[in-house]
Amino acid sequence: MTPWTGKSRTCCIERRLATDGEQPLAWPKGLAKYLREMQRTEISELGEFGLIRRLTDGLANQQSSTLRGVGDDAAVIDPLGKRVVVTTDMLCEGVHFDLSYAPLKHLGYKSVVVNLSDVCAMNAKPTQVVVGLGISNRFSVEALDELYAGIRLACEVYGVDLVGGDTTSSPSGLTLAITAIGLVDAEAVVGRGGASDGDLLVVSGDLGAAYMGLQILEREKSVFQAAPTAQPELHGFEYLLERQLKPEARVDIVRELAELGVKPTSMIDVSDGLASEVMHLGTASQVGFKVYEDKLPVDAKVYETARAFNLDPTLCMLSGGEDYELLFTIKQGDFENIRNHPKLSVIGHAVEAPDAFTLVTKNGPEVPLKAQGWDSFQSGNKTE
Repeated sequence: MTPWTGKSRTCCIERRLATDGEQPLAWPKGLAKYLREMQRTEISELGEFGLIRRLTDGLANQQSSTLRGVGDDAAVIDPLGKRVVVTTDMLCEGVHFDLSYAPLKHLGYKSVVVNLSDVCAMNAKPTQVVVGLGISNRFSVEALDELYAGIRLACEVYGVDLVGGDTTSSPSGLTLAITAIGLVDAEAVVGRGGASDGDLLVVSGDLGAAYMGLQILEREKSVFQAAPTAQPELHGFEYLLERQLKPEARVDIVRELAELGVKPTSMIDVSDGLASEVMHLGTASQVGFKVYEDKLPVDAKVYETARAFNLDPTLCMLSGGEDYELLFTIKQGDFENIRNHPKLSVIGHAVEAPDAFTLVTKNGPEVPLKAQGWDSFQSGNKTE
């Protein structure tokens, strides 16, 4: 089963996550109330190994490369003659997510997907994940069941195996550390360095939706804190909320480029904002980039919502982050192969000067391209 693109993708995912009568886009009750109302089994009643058995019970491997998974001291993977790609992301409560509006099931799903996206950025196919959890005593066994329901669903949707991990107590909050593994033919590996002068800059999907989804959630959180009985205004924002709470990894783009016979010369996923990722590609490839504002792909709802928030839609696309689209370069000779691809937009090209990053505005003048994307060590960042 493959993930979905655009609005059809998010609608399918919502149906998959809306189980047991859950309304995934209803305003969360708040973690404290949610944990009070659900049946509560203390983790200490099961102990570490009992908890692990409960969370991993019934796991079935889908990948032929998985020789041993959960149950041994370490997983055993056969790379099947391919190159192995390994990546890790850590998500910390209060820094990367806010449980006042991020349901645990959605968080589990997202924590896997953001790692699979990094594997895709290497032109590889995700095959396995390892999950590490740091858990405070605020969380019950049932709460972790919810979290793992999302983790398991992501593994099912993307056909990856959960082959191990670790759990430990934490003095506060929730921390997830996910390691994703992928396989790719040696000649198909793509990194950030490899773009040359004249290469075309291409991005998948559309940009800015996840950032605007975050703005909606933060707005409604503020309203809820000031007036707890107020009803949230979420109708009509489903696409933006889905892109923020349940993003997708673009395994479809990796597969379709291979089917078209197109190998990117460089590639990265858009996690920290388009402008930041453009500069990462340029720095690694020792080239600059010219980006055209009128070529940036934007969903109509993103544009409309940004204007309603008095935000510049272009700035949201350039610096919003968490889109998890793929940004890559191709040789000009490959343009005809992707010209009519409905999921891809050519937004610029590489230039020889390695420090020349510019945005050609809709009105014509060129301005310096500035990276204002997410950086967890910058004190000015808000919780995402």
